[in-house]
Amino acid sequence: MAWGSSKMFGATVAELANRSATAVDCDADAFKVALFDNSITPSNTVTAANTAYGAGVWASGGVSDATGWPAAGRSLASVTSSHSSGTWTFDAADTASANSTTTLTDNYGCLVYDDTATSPADIGLCYNYFGGAQQVTSGLYTLQWNSSGITTIAT
Repeated sequence: MAWGSSKMFGATVAELANRSATAVDCDADAFKVALFDNSITPSNTVTAANTAYGAGVWASGGVSDATGWPAAGRSLASVTSSHSSGTWTFDAADTASANSTTTLTDNYGCLVYDDTATSPADIGLCYNYFGGAQQVTSGLYTLQWNSSGITTIAT
């Protein structure tokens, strides 16, 4: 089936609500974004352990450029976690490759994960589908996050 939508992981929402051992802190933790091809089928109903970078479907299909966009992803900058008018929003500054000589092909989506969390390590917050294959050849690659945020929950 491959990519088809963008979702938050239900298990991660439960971990946040239950203040479990994962101790995800959306205000203070370091988050990364890793790119993936169309060989995987993301699911928002997997266990918390299978949301993690390097686990479940996220163990294969990564798209990277050794110096511009590493397999483990690029760090999110200026991360915010806020609640306003009945909506919780997780957001960050647009994320760009480390240089203007990056080459990436056939990336269909990304995994946003908490690089600080330890149990499970690298727990996924959400995955975002790009609507089709994206690429760059020897250039700057930028993920321009939606103006409404990377992910939201209506409360």
